[in-house]
Formats: sequence, structure tokens, C-alpha cells
Amino acid sequence: MNPKGGVGKSTLSTQIAGYYANQGHGVILGDADVQESAKNWLRVRPATVARIQTWDLPADLAISATAPQGVSHVVIDTAGSVHGWRMERLIERAHKIVIPVQPSTFDMQATRAFFIQLREHFGRNDHMLGAVGMRVVPRTISARHLEAFMTELHIPVRGMLRDTQNYVQFAAHGLSFFDVTAARYAQDLDQWKPICRWLDH
Repeated sequence: MNPKGGVGKSTLSTQIAGYYANQGHGVILGDADVQESAKNWLRVRPATVARIQTWDLPADLAISATAPQGVSHVVIDTAGSVHGWRMERLIERAHKIVIPVQPSTFDMQATRAFFIQLREHFGRNDHMLGAVGMRVVPRTISARHLEAFMTELHIPVRGMLRDTQNYVQFAAHGLSFFDVTAARYAQDLDQWKPICRWLDH
């Protein structure tokens, strides 16, 4: 969830759905964005990899839809403009809220009010919230800047993902890092380990 467009919500949601599906869970990837990026990813997903379901519903209905029998994990790709009752409903049903953030001063400041709203809703219930730095090189000035910004807002940074064309290529084929040979993508999978540990906690 992040009210700003283009920060990586669909990238995170498809990867997380792929992670859970490859753990053997029944997964639904709900698409609450009228752009339907998650649904488009599922349309090209090969039948030979771990199955991920979706709802054939308009974006607003996906926010409140019920998971069918056999589904243990629901991942919802939210719209950039989410607010009001839509945001309240998503927060109400969530076990974890994953917040993609890019290390740009403009991006961070544009979403400050949203972060404050989330923090006010959850108080100090830190395990619910997790920021993920998108297109960040760890241990750089931009990474430290992002961590300082999120620390100021009391939202933990759960991991940072580098800028790589692998995400673009996987998106075009309906794949996640968890669907492919691990050794070939070891660097990226290592970056996912702390995020997955938090999601599973």
C-alpha cells in the first residue's frame, strides 16, 4: 500500500504471492487497482508454476471479497489513490501492510501524511507495518536517508531491493523470483530473505 503511483506496489504484491504459492499455500492475488497490473501478470503466468488464483471482480469489490475454501493467503495489490473507506477496509482486514518506498526526497515527502495516518491507526503495533526500499543499493547515502526517514515515522524498514531488470522480465512472463532456479538469482533472493521472515512472523 502506498498512495503514490509507480513506487512498486504491483512488483511487491506479485513477488509476495509467488513466494507464498511456492511455499505450498493456497493463494489469491486480489487486484484493487483499476489498472489491473496484478491481473495482467496472472494472465501470462505459466501453468507449469505454482498456482495463484484471483477474483474476477471490479477493483472496489476485490477490497472486501471473501477467500474461497482452500485459500490461506490473500495478497492485495492496491491502487495508488487508495483512501477513505477503501483504505479503512484494507487496513481492517490486513495482517501485514507492505509499503514500497523509493529513496527520493520527493517520493518520501509526498507520502509523509499517509505514513503518519498508518502510524496513528496502528500505534506502536510495529509487526503489522513494513516499509520496503525499492530500487535501493544497501549501505549507500540514499539507503541511509530512507532508513532515517522511516525511523522518524516509526515504521520499520523490512528490506531493500536493488534496481534490476529481472523484475521487469519476470513481470512480462507472470513469474516471481520464487518460481525460478534459485542459484541464478541468489543476490535478489538474499534481499528477499528478511522481508519473507517478517511476512511469516
